[in-house]
Amino acid sequence: MMKPHYVLVFLCAGYVSWAQAEIYKKVDADGHVTYSSTPIRGAKKLDLEPLTIVPSPARARNNAKSSDFLKVDSDTQKNRDNLRRKILEEELSTEQKLVEEAHQNLMNGKEHLETLKNKDGQSYRNVAKYEENIKALQGQVILHEKNVEALKTELLKLK
Repeated sequence: MMKPHYVLVFLCAGYVSWAQAEIYKKVDADGHVTYSSTPIRGAKKLDLEPLTIVPSPARARNNAKSSDFLKVDSDTQKNRDNLRRKILEEELSTEQKLVEEAHQNLMNGKEHLETLKNKDGQSYRNVAKYEENIKALQGQVILHEKNVEALKTELLKLK
């Protein structure tokens, strides 16, 4: 008589083979591809390797306990924090210079009025172009000011 666990193995093996479907592929005259699990006239049967399920590393990591992860000693963490502070301070310095530059560009843009000449040689101001330039320059000032504020906030969060 066969042992029960052998019967279970045979049943599982049989179930896997039943679950394996045949796949057919058909390409029509326009190049449209159709896949089917039932035979279609003009379709070719695909010989596919059986799918093997491999557990993802993400699942293994999610199941791990927090005590399993490496801990960083305090000196290493202090070095990382100091490096982060240095990088943020350099970024802040750069952004502050860019704010000053953007303000200067805005002032220069306000002084420079766009003028055009028509067919008769008469000059007139291109107000739309002027306003477009000023709006873009103001946008640059605002962008760099927001960056400065964000960097200051990050620096305050550091211990």
